Amino acid sequence: MAHELEMVDGKAQMAYTVDGGVPWHGLGVPLEKGASPTEMMVAAGLDWEVEEHEAFIRYNGDNISTGQKSLVRKTDGRILTNVGKNWHPVQNSEAFDFFSEFCDRGQMEMHTAGSLKEGEIIWALAKVDDDFELFGGDKVESYMLFSNPHQYGKSIDIRFTPIRVVCNNTLSMSLKLKAQNAVKVNHRSEFNADRVKELMGVAHFKMSQYKEMAEFLGSRRTSEDTIKEYFGTLLGGSKKEGKLSRTGERAMEVLHEQPGAEFAEGSWWSAFNAVTYLADHEMGRAADTRMQSSWYGANQRLKVKALETALDMADA
Repeated sequence: MAHELEMVDGKAQMAYTVDGGVPWHGLGVPLEKGASPTEMMVAAGLDWEVEEHEAFIRYNGDNISTGQKSLVRKTDGRILTNVGKNWHPVQNSEAFDFFSEFCDRGQMEMHTAGSLKEGEIIWALAKVDDDFELFGGDKVESYMLFSNPHQYGKSIDIRFTPIRVVCNNTLSMSLKLKAQNAVKVNHRSEFNADRVKELMGVAHFKMSQYKEMAEFLGSRRTSEDTIKEYFGTLLGGSKKEGKLSRTGERAMEVLHEQPGAEFAEGSWWSAFNAVTYLADHEMGRAADTRMQSSWYGANQRLKVKALETALDMADA
């Protein structure tokens, strides 16, 4: 059923808290609200370590060092990636421990965790005690996503991710926002959790800037022709013929059909959320591949562009 979500003996390597709903067609292990980061890690089957081993090739009967090392999963001996000798892996336990003090203080609650690409990418998502409501019922919640890749060329990624509750859209944080909302850490140095928390200002982070941006988009009315131009810019089509791509045409339908369409209808907030809805719920081959793209790939870049284009056009 799943393409990117790791399966071991027919069991998805994922866990989720039941108060957040059942994701991905029921895949994963359900946990009660308030589960600790360690409980989430164990339930998702992520309580394993990686070992570093010097890598060799066989040539003329001899083992010759490649000058690299392999990251090997201790539980099954799977080689996750080959990296340079200056690579510093972060164990899954370190990633989950990042959330511990916030969960202990009641500032966050674990939400989901899992493994993608046969253990090459590990993620943990926690709900932050910081949300807001707009337009008489349109609620936006704040989450923190920690991505721990055991994959060459990928950095550790810790970011705040707003989610629109009515449709479960993962929204984007504009690069124009002044607050530090994401930190990437490469593997050439040891991971310093305290330094990352300091950079992000975790203890004092508020969604106030994002709320101001959402209120601004919701206060700016626009026409269907302008929205069509907006979708054409983001999703393609023929400007000369005034036609949208198939995805753009679907966005025009979603504009009126999406959950929460009644909130700030006819505004740039509605137009922006039509794009995020498509990215999270329709674009891509399957639910888990859409999730990966929405967090790390093309759909994440699309949503950032959608937000910033909406802000620019609304301000024009």
